[in-house]
Amino acid sequence: MKKWDCNYSLGDTITEEQLDFFDEHGVIIFRNFLSKELVNEYINEIQRIEQLWLNEQRDKVNGIPLKFGMDEKGNKTIQRLCFTSQYSGALKQLLHDSRLKALTNFLQPYEGRIGEDEKDGLVINNYINTANSGFTQMGWHTDSPRDLFLGQKIMPMLNVGIHLDTCLFNNGGLRIIPGTHKQNVLKLLFGKKYFIDNSDDEREVGFDIHAGDLTVHDGRTWHRVKQSPLVGEASRRRVMYVPIVTGKYKPKNENSKTPFYHKLSKKVPK
Repeated sequence: MKKWDCNYSLGDTITEEQLDFFDEHGVIIFRNFLSKELVNEYINEIQRIEQLWLNEQRDKVNGIPLKFGMDEKGNKTIQRLCFTSQYSGALKQLLHDSRLKALTNFLQPYEGRIGEDEKDGLVINNYINTANSGFTQMGWHTDSPRDLFLGQKIMPMLNVGIHLDTCLFNNGGLRIIPGTHKQNVLKLLFGKKYFIDNSDDEREVGFDIHAGDLTVHDGRTWHRVKQSPLVGEASRRRVMYVPIVTGKYKPKNENSKTPFYHKLSKKVPK
């Protein structure tokens, strides 16, 4: 396992150098995508939505289950939220940022779009390492098999992470096996035990990620979220995930059924 340095800036267009880097590795980091002020604004919005849904005793949004845990004081929290831009003007406006639209160039020759009402919409993952946390890590996986569960062929997609907390390499966080976006279908489906395997891999890389940074990974890459060695607030890692998708438009709404793969999540180690 090793740390990678990556110091690109994201503008309204993607450079040839950035395209070449992503094509080779299947992952790229853009620094300082958000200002400190916007980071704080979005954290406040997420906390507002969380409290709203807790008060409503909501357990799903558009058929997608929420993931719950407990904070250090024993209070119930939501550790994975979905379709959040549908409940926040500020988050909806974020998805119209021209810099996010520029990321669709990484999917050429396919035509990509921001999946605000597809997949799980704008997801908020709130990792924290406590005794009662329901979300401390995420095992090795790719994002592609969801297409198979939905009865369609695997289509290229991007998962864009907008990071709201600083998470340095030694504090766990995102791990990627570079180049695996070009693996064959057998390795994509059976290369590791999906979500169960949390073990280190000699090929994997991690990063020093700072609040406001943006990461992009190809949905076909093997990646995971490594558990923090720290405990409590120091281990917190909040990330907004934006899906950029291709293929047939398949929106979800309040009448959508829960996909089968979400029903398996209760069996996955925390």
